[in-house]
Amino acid sequence: METANLRNIAIIAHVDHGKTTLVDAMLRQSGTFRSNQQVMERVMDSNDLERERGITILSKNTSVHWQDTKINIVDTPGHADFGGEVERVLKMVNGVLLIVDSYEGPMPQTRFVLKKALELKLVPIVVINKIDRSDARPAEVLDEILELFMELGADDDQLDFPVVYASARQGIAGLEPDQLTDNLAPLFSLILEHIPAPVVDIEAPLQLLVTTLDNDDYVGKIVVGRLIRGTVHQGEQVVLMKREGVIEKNKIGKVYVYEGLKRVEVDEAPAGEIVALTGLTSANIGETVADANEPEALDVIEVDEPTLTMNFMVNNSPFAGREGTYVTSRKIRERLYKEIETNVSLNVEDTDSADVFRVSGRGELHLSILIENMRREGYELQVSKPEVIIKVIDGVKCEPIEYLTCDIAENAMGSIMELLGQRKAEMVNMTNISTTQIRLEFRIPARGLIGFRGDFLTQTRGEGIMSHVFYSYEPYKGDIPGRSRGVLIAFEDGEATGYGLNIAQERGVTFIEPGTQVYEGMIVGENSRDQDIEVNVAKKKHVTNMRSSNSEEALHLESPRLYSLEQALEYIDDDELVEITPKSIRLRKRYLDHSSRVRYAKNKASMSN
Repeated sequence: METANLRNIAIIAHVDHGKTTLVDAMLRQSGTFRSNQQVMERVMDSNDLERERGITILSKNTSVHWQDTKINIVDTPGHADFGGEVERVLKMVNGVLLIVDSYEGPMPQTRFVLKKALELKLVPIVVINKIDRSDARPAEVLDEILELFMELGADDDQLDFPVVYASARQGIAGLEPDQLTDNLAPLFSLILEHIPAPVVDIEAPLQLLVTTLDNDDYVGKIVVGRLIRGTVHQGEQVVLMKREGVIEKNKIGKVYVYEGLKRVEVDEAPAGEIVALTGLTSANIGETVADANEPEALDVIEVDEPTLTMNFMVNNSPFAGREGTYVTSRKIRERLYKEIETNVSLNVEDTDSADVFRVSGRGELHLSILIENMRREGYELQVSKPEVIIKVIDGVKCEPIEYLTCDIAENAMGSIMELLGQRKAEMVNMTNISTTQIRLEFRIPARGLIGFRGDFLTQTRGEGIMSHVFYSYEPYKGDIPGRSRGVLIAFEDGEATGYGLNIAQERGVTFIEPGTQVYEGMIVGENSRDQDIEVNVAKKKHVTNMRSSNSEEALHLESPRLYSLEQALEYIDDDELVEITPKSIRLRKRYLDHSSRVRYAKNKASMSN
């Protein structure tokens, strides 16, 4: 049976190509909000970090009504590190809106999400967005999109995709770039015409694939997924078919469907609908909710494996426990294992030490978002340098390779090529995207990208755009040079002074300001040479009858280089850690006292010989 008045679509795109803004416009124009209702921009980005960074991290469900048809919409992340979110939500829909920037064209994540959609045989509609840009090049971008479809092995039906041109910010669209209406009606019409309605059997035994998990303070765990067949009722007895083959009896509590941005409670929901269910407290992503009398499991969701790993540790610095609420290994362990219930791309393992946990994810951003969320929740911890996950495939040592795209000015090409050459990158394509801008595409070992973003922004004066996505595992490419400069290490505990920092900045660049509390072994700057040196940033100028202590005010201190969490993770070396608390991000040596650092360096040197 076809549910003619229902459509399920996902919105997919590269980061910052306008997915969430388009959903905003669709919600407004479909009458979801009252005409006088005040609604913030990017209303779908509900997480604080999403709003601050302007990126979508978690997939979101909403719905609109257009011409008596309900359209369930899933807004997906655009960053490669959150590909696990994209992969599983595509299981809930029959079609996708592929949004592409009218100037940038297809980017690495465009390739990733489109590949997943085509593999699932989903029906695509292409939206060339930001058509109001002065540098828009819609004809060339459409050609690039067609080439991408062909490269990814789209079938004849998928290659015959409809195209709509839009400005999500203005809420306008049209079937030609120079013939835009004053609303999104052309887009809505294409959805109703081209996206197939779910074909389902509402009389068959119940079957639902758990795609997303949510949590509510009042009703507890909420299971989200599309009903594949049957009808679900409040209070119904069902079974939960676990990954390990275990069948567990359960009872559904409440049943919700999505209306606009709200979950609305209903007595029952038919197959084809995207629903949210309570009462299934032990459910995990990828498992099947099935009829109690005729249980039948669906295929488990397979998600690409993590490529990057790092150690999360209990903070043992001299400042441990000063700023955090949750500081013990038990609390950190509980939080990490709670995370993997909903974050399917993440792996957590215990280690030989009760204070150390090995956490693996899809990239630095994936892991840093977790860390940032933890510190905002009151956790205090320290983490090691990220490392790529090496595999042995058919007896050959292999490493993850990323597909990197760099949009840069022509005059920066030489320096970027030199940087990437040192990092074992292989250029696969170069195109001119304007008279002054070029696009370089590379395949590069994932470990070659650790610490690259800072150098990239320096060489492009902050104007370059880089993005990358996992490509494949390939044979190990050989050694890549590490950080070329040493660090300035605090000599003793105390409070940094202007006098001490003035002396330290003669040796390199400082990372802290006067008044910062420091401890022995804390990293306070970068040396201009390749070795680490100790400095006394807490040193005070002696007061004599010739000079008063006020003369310190005349010192000229350079602005310190302050690191964000991601920058700190990229910067540290193998023998260094990042200490993270709700109030501070500190760089430190793994071994704080001088003698332990010397022993570590000797052992490392003897092992390498």
